Amino acid sequence: MYIGRYYHSLEDKGRVSLPKKFRLKTNEVFIVTRGLDGGLFLYPQETWKETVSDLTSKSFTKKKHRDFIRLMTNDAQEVEVDKLGRIRIPDYLREFAKLEKDVVIVGSLKSIEIWDTKTYHDYIAIIEKEAEEIAEEVGESST
Repeated sequence: MYIGRYYHSLEDKGRVSLPKKFRLKTNEVFIVTRGLDGGLFLYPQETWKETVSDLTSKSFTKKKHRDFIRLMTNDAQEVEVDKLGRIRIPDYLREFAKLEKDVVIVGSLKSIEIWDTKTYHDYIAIIEKEAEEIAEEVGESST
């Protein structure tokens, strides 16, 4: 399970160190792809397989399902953790998430998110104002 918030700097070559708590081993393979709300999603390879399996179980005849599959998979890329605990984020995904220098890496239970620090804090400031409403709606949907 991935939890917590960690601040890092993006290197010139697009590499970023993953927090030690998020790394299991050197040469571990993750899948990085466009996220929602402005960041990137980073999945351990096994979790990615589960996610793709769940996506492919949806009706392919529905356009919204096909569109979401495209959003999640067309820009997905395997990345390997090097011996220094870094991954290289592809240029097109850095551009998508507006990653330049300061990034925040956050745990989101089964996945990791990588955000531009300012974008992340702006987003969190908005949803914090709605925390109670969000909690109520999430609670309602589970019953």
